[in-house]
Amino acid sequence: MRFRQLKKQTAKVQKKIPKVLYASYPLKIKAFITDMFMIYAPILYIITYLVLDGKEDFQASQLAPLVGVSIYGLIYSILLTISGQTPGKKAYGIKVVDNRTFKNISFIKAVLRFIAFLFSATIVVGLLLPFYRKDKKALHDVLCSSVEILE
Repeated sequence: MRFRQLKKQTAKVQKKIPKVLYASYPLKIKAFITDMFMIYAPILYIITYLVLDGKEDFQASQLAPLVGVSIYGLIYSILLTISGQTPGKKAYGIKVVDNRTFKNISFIKAVLRFIAFLFSATIVVGLLLPFYRKDKKALHDVLCSSVEILE
């Protein structure tokens, strides 16, 4: 008798996992390219022509590209924290959320995700990982327990 009652209780307690549509890799790439043009290119333009004296100074500087990437990473992290989307991700209906709660990720996690993205893009293996996973997570998503889903 106890076993049957226990079995009924566990059937009632089981959590319902929400139905999730994972973003495809081509959509992620398109969103990334859009973000490069909408966020990163203006940052580089401002640094090159308003802060420095032109492309020669930019190319000679070791600090300018670092500042550009840092500003882009900051803007990227703020946008992911506030809405879970960047302009490119919004254009393609992609949202970055926490793996377990499916809510927006924190600012610290967004910054770590950006740093992990830079690392995984450098070793290329991290960017090929989505081809071998059902949930299509790249290395930076696995490390930061985030996932890109379709809205």
